[in-house]
Amino acid sequence: MSISAIIPLPIFLPEYQTLTPLNKNLILKHMTQEKLKHYQTELEKEQRLILEEIKRNEKPVDFGSDIDHFEEESDEAEEIGNQLAVAQDLKTRLEDVEVALEKIRIGKYGICEKCGKEIEEEILDIDPESRLCKESKLEE
Repeated sequence: MSISAIIPLPIFLPEYQTLTPLNKNLILKHMTQEKLKHYQTELEKEQRLILEEIKRNEKPVDFGSDIDHFEEESDEAEEIGNQLAVAQDLKTRLEDVEVALEKIRIGKYGICEKCGKEIEEEILDIDPESRLCKESKLEE
């Protein structure tokens, strides 16, 4: 029975419906349980930090109600725009972390989404939520 048959995959991982023999061997051969646990811990820590940052940024900045110059209104609009951009970036990062955690859970972590090869540890050490190997990143 495959991992996919036991654990339903989320819709954001359609390209990983089954493990190929190559992917399965790569996971078993190169990703020790200790290293996998390390990445999981790092990802969970990053997830908590991002959620805390999102929560902090949800509160709108209070500019007061004494706007009497156009420049002040412009500054407020710019700050609100900046907050929205930061919030979107945080949500994107959170999604990447959650995808990586799901891959760990289903046994497909560390495999390049583009070519199916193993993602190098040097990449995962820097960016544990990485979806691509070094070669695939260079191609983009």
